[in-house]
Amino acid sequence: QAQLVDAGGGLVQAGGSLRLSCAASGRTFSSYAMAWFRQAPGKEREFVAGITWSGTSTRYADSVKGRFTISRDSAKNTVYLQMDSMKPEDTAGYYCAADSRPFASMAVVTTVYNYWGQGTQVTVSS
Repeated sequence: QAQLVDAGGGLVQAGGSLRLSCAASGRTFSSYAMAWFRQAPGKEREFVAGITWSGTSTRYADSVKGRFTISRDSAKNTVYLQMDSMKPEDTAGYYCAADSRPFASMAVVTTVYNYWGQGTQVTVSS
């Protein structure tokens, strides 16, 4: 059974860094676009960053551009989100997602992603 497992969340002070990981198992995700979304209490899930199946193209929400970096290691079937210069408004549950349409373009909406991790909590203190 294919699944994604998110890890790496925690408590960090403003200005600090965290690195999230998303490990895929059960099948290879090397031909799938991958993304990170986040959801704060009382808010809708929002796109944070995405990466194409090849890893050659990335996209970021304006709120994290220049601070977060998404990458993937296809050999390890793992996607990462490096978060630097973190702010209290980055506090949320973070979820990785996979779009199982082979070689599809990266999307920013939740509806095209059909594999989801269980989420990992990130809390940034001021």
